[in-house]
Amino acid sequence: MLEKTIILKNFEAVKKFVDIANEKPYDIELLSGKYVVNAKSIMGIFSLDLTKPIVMVAHTDSHAELLRQTAQFHYDLSEKK
Repeated sequence: MLEKTIILKNFEAVKKFVDIANEKPYDIELLSGKYVVNAKSIMGIFSLDLTKPIVMVAHTDSHAELLRQTAQFHYDLSEKK
């Protein structure tokens, strides 16, 4: 399993992220506070507070490709304001 903090800043980022998630045969979830949504659901993602970083959880041990494809969304905790 992989956990990575990400940030989706706009509609285009959400759409690209959902496209990447839908290519994967395993489950991917996004966590924001007490809420958990399917990362393959654009409507689910838009139900989250996207002004804050969210946690991506991928249920796989083969996550190198996912990390590479989602690198543009990764959130560095040192960037915290």
